[in-house]
Amino acid sequence: MMLNAQKMIEERKKALSIPSTGVQKNNNKDKKPQITTDFEKQAKIAQLQAQIQKKLATGIIKTVPSVPKTLNSSAEKPTPLILDSEGRTIDITGKEVQLTQVIPTLKANIRAKKREEFKQTFSEKSNDDPSEVKFFDPRLTVKANVRTKRSLKFHEPGKFQQIADRLRMKAQLEKLQNEISQIARKTGISSVTKMALLVPKEEQLTEHCPDVEWWDSVILDGASYLNENGEVQFKRSNISHLVEHPLQMRPPTDPLKPVFMPVFLTKKERKKLRRQNRRETWKEEQEKIRLGLEPPAEPKLRISNLMRVLGTEAVQDPTKMESHVRAQMAKRQKAHEEANASRRLNPEQRRDKKIRKLQEDTSLGVNVAIYRIKDLGNPSKKFKIETNSKQLFMTGCVIMCKDCNVVIVEGGPKQQKKYKRLMLHRMKWEDDVIKNKDESEPKSNNKCSLVWEGMSKQRNFGEIKFKVCTSEKLAREQLKKHGVEHYWDLAYSDLIMD
Repeated sequence: MMLNAQKMIEERKKALSIPSTGVQKNNNKDKKPQITTDFEKQAKIAQLQAQIQKKLATGIIKTVPSVPKTLNSSAEKPTPLILDSEGRTIDITGKEVQLTQVIPTLKANIRAKKREEFKQTFSEKSNDDPSEVKFFDPRLTVKANVRTKRSLKFHEPGKFQQIADRLRMKAQLEKLQNEISQIARKTGISSVTKMALLVPKEEQLTEHCPDVEWWDSVILDGASYLNENGEVQFKRSNISHLVEHPLQMRPPTDPLKPVFMPVFLTKKERKKLRRQNRRETWKEEQEKIRLGLEPPAEPKLRISNLMRVLGTEAVQDPTKMESHVRAQMAKRQKAHEEANASRRLNPEQRRDKKIRKLQEDTSLGVNVAIYRIKDLGNPSKKFKIETNSKQLFMTGCVIMCKDCNVVIVEGGPKQQKKYKRLMLHRMKWEDDVIKNKDESEPKSNNKCSLVWEGMSKQRNFGEIKFKVCTSEKLAREQLKKHGVEHYWDLAYSDLIMD
């Protein structure tokens, strides 16, 4: 193949070196025969050589070996094989050489060998303890690249039968408990037991009771009411025939300043007062004009009094006088609108005024109301409860428990009046209940009832929030954090009595 390629190159060289003998037959006399120069020949030869070398390099002609640089240089020969008398392979020095033997194997064995090599290199890289790294987090697990082999797990015979029997037994116990609770509810046993849980123990009542009250310690002789003989001993020196009258202190709920009832005038009196005030203002303006402090006001011209005020001027040029009158009317209208705009409140002032009307002074006492709702699962009802309390700037808490949802709100008397109307009249609690298909079962009607309303010295809650409690004990502990656990006792006792 190499010889064929060399022959092709030689033939191309000869073809390019032969001068062209043919004469082009052309009617145009201006064209001359084309003469190839030596430079063009050399360029074409170099181009052909480059194309052949490119094909050899890209592997198009794979069987053609590379052209030797020098013809005289002999090709490299493989090392001669030397065998000894016993037929073993030895080198030039006479040492025995072990030749590498290629053993045929399957592709599966090759892949397994590569996998083992990869695991070995990976284990060598991960020999460092990752727990020593500063940013190592032991909670994060690294997913393996190769899925681990999962072996078969066999269950012991009878395992699922035991699970099914356990579930059946649990269902029977729940059914029995429901029947017992229904019978107890009918007989009234459950209500008595629940009321007994609310009654405080004697230990709790006598836990903080002192031996001697502070007001009795002044006249008692000892550290207790009774001495060793079981009699009460007094300090006779501290007792006299005089009667002590304690100073009368101001109640904490009384206002610091006296409150006076404002005077309400009738409609006729209000008109008279306005008329007198306007008369005084007009007199002051006239006095300033007489003294020269202010220029006199222009005559108040209108279209109706145009002829009467201007007279001959209106007859001479009525169009000019009419435009003058209309300009004066527009000026008065503009001044009137500017005065109204100056008195009008901007959006921020209007918002502050609305907040002042809604907010009330609760420094002398806070009105508290407790509502009990049977079911509070509807999100729209919860949204109304929360949104209205925030709009009225009220504080409180909502305890969500099974069959006893308690809403506690704190605020002023006006706020409580609006919120009470919302809870008891405006909101339709019966709409949430889905009627039972089985008419034999009693229908549960959802309702909201007012448990208690009264006064408190200060606020016990912040902005209204919802607290979900799974049991009555957790609900009471939640209110105990704010020091008002008796609110839950009131609401729960009301539920039991119903």
